[in-house]
This record gives sequence, structure tokens and C-alpha cells, in this order.
Amino acid sequence: MASDSTSRRSTCSSYRRRRILLIPATPWSHPPLNLSGISSSLSRASIVSMVKGPPVEEIYGLLHFVTSDDDRMLSHSINPAAPIDLSVYLGGDQPDWKSHMRKLREEYPLIVFSKVSSCTPVLCRFSTKAKKLLESYNLSPPPKIIEVDLRDDWDFIKLILTRLTEHSTFPNIILNGEGLGGSDDLHTLRAQGKLKKMFENAGMTVREDIGKERETQ
Repeated sequence: MASDSTSRRSTCSSYRRRRILLIPATPWSHPPLNLSGISSSLSRASIVSMVKGPPVEEIYGLLHFVTSDDDRMLSHSINPAAPIDLSVYLGGDQPDWKSHMRKLREEYPLIVFSKVSSCTPVLCRFSTKAKKLLESYNLSPPPKIIEVDLRDDWDFIKLILTRLTEHSTFPNIILNGEGLGGSDDLHTLRAQGKLKKMFENAGMTVREDIGKERETQ
């Protein structure tokens, strides 16, 4: 009997030693977001754009600005040699860049920055040659031609384009946000048989090409 009593005491002692302390669970939540480290140079529009999706390249901001229906001009208070906040290009529009970029792709996939008057005949002929070549493709939608020298902010646009595309002269041809270069570059792409396919890949319809025999498929 003594051994049975000793055994029970040993078992109870073992149970007591194995007791587990339960701590009531408390709800966990994210710590408050600290925005104090964000540069004050970021505008509300930029922050909204970052939250909604990946960053928008500045070239699309410029293209949105120059294809708008109104006569907006860039302010001479900006520094065109440095990156420009996207809010500058909005011109009062909502910062819905997904919608703005969709419009650019659907309505203005091909944009030509050209010069028509304030240049010598030798320099203007490059813009003329490029536009005539594009006309031969009878594209739909048609190229959006921006005659830069008819704008009050043409010198600012020139500097911005030089920074963004590394092409400093006119014409400056942009296809779906990518710079194709100038007139000579355009004719080279055509001679290589690449230009028509590039237009089609950008969602454009090529309805005619008077020089199609020069394209190698």
C-alpha cells in the first residue's frame, strides 16, 4: 500500500510540473504608417499615382499634356533639365494615369514633334520628309502632329524631349512612349522592313503603303 501511495504522489507531482500557463490572446494590428520621412517635394497626385499602380514614366506625362484638347502651356517656373512631377503635366486633370495612358495607346499611339516655320528650309525639310513618309502608310489612328515651334513653350518641350529621349532635334517621333528618333531613323527602319510591323504591333492599322515593295517581310 505504501508503494501505491508513493506512486500516486509521484504521478500527481509529475502532472503539477507539466501545467501550462495560458496567456489570453490580444488582437494585433499594423502600426500606424509614418509618412514623416517622405519628401515634401512629392505632391498629392504623385502619392496617389504610386498607391494605384507602378510609377508612370515622365514621357507619358508630357504626351498627355501636349495631346490635351485645351491650349495649356508649360509654366516657365519649371526646370526642364530636371525630372518634373507628374502633377505638372496633369494641368488640372484627375491623376488617373491608367485612363490617360489607355487614351494615349488607343487614340495617339504615334506622336510626332515637328517644326514647321521657325527653322531654315534645310532643317525644316527633315520634319517634312518624316511626315510625308508617315502619310504614305495611311495609318489609323493617324499620327498626332505637334508643331512645336507654334507653341509658346517650345523651348521647354525641346529640353524635356532631349532629356527623356536623348534626341535633341526635330522631328522627334514617339511610338507608344518609345522614341524612334528623327527622319533619318524613320527612313532607316522602313528600308530595313521593320516600320510597318512596328506600327501594327502598336495597334495601328496600315491601310496603304505606296512604297511597300521596299519593305521586306
